[in-house]
Amino acid sequence: MTLSQLDITVLILYAVLLLTAALYISKNDKSATSNTEDYFLASKALPWWAIGASLIASNISAEQIIGMSGSGYAMGLAIASYEWMAAITLILVGKYLLPIFLKQQIYTMPQYLEQRYNKPVKITLALFWLVVYIFVNLTAVLWLAGMAIESISGLDAMIGMLLLSLFSVAYSAYGGLKAVAYTDIIQVVLLVLGGLLLSYLALNQVSAGKGVIVGFAKLSEQLPSHFDMILSPESAHYASLPGISVLVGGLWIMNISYWGFNQYIIQRALAAKDLNEAQKGIAFAAYLKLLMPFIVVLPGITAVVLYPNLPSPDLAYPSMMGLMPSGIKGLVFAALVAAIVSSLASMTNSISTIFTMDLYKEIKPRQSQRHYVLIGRIAAVFSLTIALVVAKPLLGQFEQAFQYVQEFTGIFTPGIVVIFLLGMFWSRANSQGALAAAIGSALYSIALAYYFPNFPFMDRIGLVFLMCLLTAIVTSNTTAGNITINRTCHLSTSDSVSTGVTSELFTTSQAFNIAGLSCVIILAALYVTWW
Repeated sequence: MTLSQLDITVLILYAVLLLTAALYISKNDKSATSNTEDYFLASKALPWWAIGASLIASNISAEQIIGMSGSGYAMGLAIASYEWMAAITLILVGKYLLPIFLKQQIYTMPQYLEQRYNKPVKITLALFWLVVYIFVNLTAVLWLAGMAIESISGLDAMIGMLLLSLFSVAYSAYGGLKAVAYTDIIQVVLLVLGGLLLSYLALNQVSAGKGVIVGFAKLSEQLPSHFDMILSPESAHYASLPGISVLVGGLWIMNISYWGFNQYIIQRALAAKDLNEAQKGIAFAAYLKLLMPFIVVLPGITAVVLYPNLPSPDLAYPSMMGLMPSGIKGLVFAALVAAIVSSLASMTNSISTIFTMDLYKEIKPRQSQRHYVLIGRIAAVFSLTIALVVAKPLLGQFEQAFQYVQEFTGIFTPGIVVIFLLGMFWSRANSQGALAAAIGSALYSIALAYYFPNFPFMDRIGLVFLMCLLTAIVTSNTTAGNITINRTCHLSTSDSVSTGVTSELFTTSQAFNIAGLSCVIILAALYVTWW
């Protein structure tokens, strides 16, 4: 499959539009080139619609579009649990976690850990996140993007990866978070419209031109097992999504970590002009997440009927694009590129933020704001260069890249969630307990995977979380006399550290409460329909 001249013209127009918008935003915000708050946190002035759109644009990348479509091809609608459960998680993050972060006025997640625990905890987790963002997230996005571009356009995968990296750097490294967030509005509109159009054309193809309703009915009839949201133990994919425990177990841990404590996601909300605006943006993103499976997973399921003999599930989405007429194919391809570029820009911006503010600033503490912005730009370019070099060696042998990302991050996720939740809501949590949870998460995960290889991944996440929680509590209690005190905490009469959290902090507007309740009702209806 190749792109026509019209398709290439559409793609070029998109690229020109995006770069023009980004450069215009950057040029009209000269302070972003010399001030760290402006560069890394968009002057803390993002409106709700930019926050919500940027959250989704940062999240939906080649990892989701290509990888999750591939998982939809292999296992069906059950993989949509990652998306639909994320909608509820976003509401919880907006109500219970975001108020604490905004109150602390932080730039990064490691910075919060320093305020709550101490500097060694911050440095440890900062290094961990840099490794994961570069060697897992960036590499996954680039590798899947290269595969998609090669399949759709015939361009060599490595050249495609290089062009995408240059395109991302062209606007994100110069304009910072503000350029990324505001151009994400263009990206998300194109992503949603392009994805819905692809799903429409795919279902229409299944129905032989009789419409999407007939097409969806035929799809459900021909592939009934692909529409089971809750997999039975007999399913070949039960180990990845183990039945009812998806709703009550480890998936919550994965989602809370990703949406609550993931720098390149939560950084958008940290850049809000106030808490109310941030919560509106979070709610907007939650409703967009409810829509995502119909854009990302459904084309993968449809490909089972239209392209039943694909050599790899991750080729499902690129193959479906062969259905597109000239011009429309270019538009859908532009939507895919939009998602990839947005995620690359978001990840590199967050990598540069963590490296500059949490690590480099510790080594060079009294430099100018302009100097730190320059270091941030260099870090962004350097991280992309590393990802380009290691993408194929790391991911070339995996059949489903989305599962690779989940498996790797799942080693550390339970400990991260324990560290943050105890730090926020349990006053006796200390740095020794936090480090014990971090180390325990890796050790417990590796041990369970080695000795019980058939134990479902999601159940392992839940079990390791409980083990890390117990480890952190026991360690904190047995080392209570060695609690580290910092400028945001103080000792109480019970020799514990104050978390600074009060019930008033979690008061939300009536509009947010209604939005949250409605989201729960919609989610319940979706699961009842495809249980």
